[in-house]
Amino acid sequence: MENPFDDTYFMKKALQEAEIAFDLGEVPVGAVVVAQNRIIGKAHNLTERLLDVTAHAEMQAITAAANFIGGKYLHDCTLYVTLEPCQMCAGALYWSQVSKIVFAASDVERGYRTMGTCLHPKTKVVSGIMEEEASALLKRFFIERRNLN
Repeated sequence: MENPFDDTYFMKKALQEAEIAFDLGEVPVGAVVVAQNRIIGKAHNLTERLLDVTAHAEMQAITAAANFIGGKYLHDCTLYVTLEPCQMCAGALYWSQVSKIVFAASDVERGYRTMGTCLHPKTKVVSGIMEEEASALLKRFFIERRNLN
C-alpha cells in the first residue's frame, strides 16, 4: 500500500501556510514540522505583522514543534518549507538538529547555500518538491506589491 503522507502531501500543507501569509500581506513562505507523519508545528511568515525580522516561517514552526515535543531538539523530525531557508533559519535548524529539510523553491539571492551557511551534518536535504507552485506564489506576491507602489 502506498503511503499518502509523502513529501508532496506535507509540502501542500506548507503551501497552505504560505497562502495565509500571502493573504496577510506577508512574503508568502509557509512551513510545517512533521514527526511520525503528524504535523507538530506549522507557521507562516509574520515579520510584518509582528514587526520582527526573525519571525520567518521556519523560526515560528521550529518554536511550535519544540513546544509540542517539550524539548529543543527536533530529532526524527522533518521541516517542510516553501522557500530555501535563509542563513538565520539555517542556523536555527542547525541548532535544533532537525533530521530532514524539504524545501520547494531555491533562493539564489539569500538562501543558506548562496550564503555558505552549514546545516547540521546529520541533516538530510531534499529540494524542488512543488517548486513551481511555490515560485509562482512568490512571483505573484511581488508583482502585486510592485503594482501597489
